[in-house]
Amino acid sequence: MQYLDIILAVAGALALGWVADLLTGGRGIARCLLASVTGAACGWFLAVRVFGVHAMGELGWTLWAMAGSVIVLLVYFLTRNKR
Repeated sequence: MQYLDIILAVAGALALGWVADLLTGGRGIARCLLASVTGAACGWFLAVRVFGVHAMGELGWTLWAMAGSVIVLLVYFLTRNKR
């Protein structure tokens, strides 16, 4: 498949957002998914555009995308308002 890496990155980001929402009480899945996908996009940008360590045809940048997703989710949960 030509776009397998992109499909894996999107599915991984959505899965990480869903799991993070489940682990924190399941109150705002849309916010968790948004944070997760934004982090994945940031990880892709760093791997492909900024550092140039991977190309779009490789699977290595998906690990960067998942790492970015996890980092943004952690920051989101540390800084969100808990009223």
